[in-house]
Amino acid sequence: MPRLLLVLCLLVSVAHSADLKPGLRTTITFDESPPHSDALEVKLRLSAAETPPPYDVTKETFDILLPKNYREADPHGLFIWISASDKPAIPAEWEPVLAEKKLIFIGAHKSGNPRSVFDRMRLAIDANFNVRKLANIDPARVIVSGFSGGARVASMLGVCYADLFPATICCMGVNFYTDVSTPDGKQTFRLGYLPHDDFVKIAKNECRYVLSTGEKDFNLPNTQAVFTNGFQKEGFKAVEMLNIPAHGHSPPKAEWLKKAIEFIDAKM
Repeated sequence: MPRLLLVLCLLVSVAHSADLKPGLRTTITFDESPPHSDALEVKLRLSAAETPPPYDVTKETFDILLPKNYREADPHGLFIWISASDKPAIPAEWEPVLAEKKLIFIGAHKSGNPRSVFDRMRLAIDANFNVRKLANIDPARVIVSGFSGGARVASMLGVCYADLFPATICCMGVNFYTDVSTPDGKQTFRLGYLPHDDFVKIAKNECRYVLSTGEKDFNLPNTQAVFTNGFQKEGFKAVEMLNIPAHGHSPPKAEWLKKAIEFIDAKM
């Protein structure tokens, strides 16, 4: 396992070891991608007609935050964030929740909505792969999450890469692999991707999902449709929807993030 060293600089090149201080958000780089990030692999898992663009993880940067009380001997979960913007920002009030729940945060820069969906997925896959080499990660507590367009990418990863991401939290955005209608039948949303049957089977039986939305979120009908006529109808064993009273299209408050994490942990 890597040593935890006090660092004075905020940019650390991570190739074989990590110089990370718990409690300090640090910008890092990685020097390799796993086979799961290969362009053909991503294309096949999504049944995509398009070919993913060129991608080199060594040219990407990530922000990582270990909880202040992180100790190498104590396994932690991993919270992989897919932002809707170019910066991997989360509400400040989320950080104490992640620390309390023993979750290491990591998010890629330039992974917002304008970026290719293939790249956004590969950035999350690479974060998952590389952080496991830097810290003591409990593989059952790896959560991929995002807001709005980032949540849609997370929702696809949570099924297409169910073997790598056992848990998913979607905040105000979600895609599904079949057409889904709202419970009242007034709106229908087209499928967003076509995962391989083998990974769908893993997702249904072994993975956990929380769909977070709000009463004033314009994605509420979409989320309700995916929850009821997507995940539930297709027989996923561990899915929850959180409809936050009076909440619009913005990241949920810390108390709702905590509820989502506790649902996931309870279903392990």
